Amino acid sequence: MKNWSFIVQGIASVLFVILVFMYFIGSWRADPIIEILFFFIMVTSVFGFGIETNKRVSKS
Repeated sequence: MKNWSFIVQGIASVLFVILVFMYFIGSWRADPIIEILFFFIMVTSVFGFGIETNKRVSKS
């Protein structure tokens, strides 16, 4: 079950990075509050995925 959580967190991180990148290249638009919200969610999800990856590497 923990493996699925790791995979889902990785996929969510990649999707948020893609959304923020699409905003910066101009192919996606939203309200300013949604843009800021997605940016902070991207930062926290990438940070959380990095912490989980570090836990897995340290455990091995």
